[in-house]
Amino acid sequence: MQFLNLHYVKRYRMEFDMRRWQSSAIDLPVDYRLVAWDRSLISAHAEAKYQSFRGEIDAEIFPCLGEYSGCLNLMTEIQARDGFVPESTWLAEYVGAGASKHEYCGTIQAVRTQRGKASIQNIGVAPLHRGRGIGSALILAALLGFDYTAIPRICLEVTADNEGAVRLYRRLGFRTVRTLYKAVELAASASAR
Repeated sequence: MQFLNLHYVKRYRMEFDMRRWQSSAIDLPVDYRLVAWDRSLISAHAEAKYQSFRGEIDAEIFPCLGEYSGCLNLMTEIQARDGFVPESTWLAEYVGAGASKHEYCGTIQAVRTQRGKASIQNIGVAPLHRGRGIGSALILAALLGFDYTAIPRICLEVTADNEGAVRLYRRLGFRTVRTLYKAVELAASASAR
């Protein structure tokens, strides 16, 4: 008989009420720009997602985030959903190294989950680009898309240990509505410790 070595990870479900939102300017550093959704950018979203999540706690919880192929499959699935919201799906691009070298360094996607409600998927910023307002800019761009498409309630889930992300979401107006616990099977090397 084999026993699973499970670990429970605390996550928050957070919501944002668009009816109370006051749009504000999206402030990006001069070396960055936001790129609107285009189907040809699936692999760029996957690469930005992979760079943002590999080696992070969310890649342990959702192993597909720790591999480029998993991120590509996830992006393909997200954009194929009936409720996909292209107006709230963005890439952040670093252009500070000149025209010949640019880097997609952040990503956000959205899916309508039911009438009047949508879910933000996998907000990610690559480690070298964090702390510069890129995450805030991606969320604000997504909120503009939700405003345009008249979706009044927005939700997301975040791992409680990701304190920086939790602070960001709260600062932008998201409120915790539920605490969840996700069972995660520990890797053999982690469980042997």
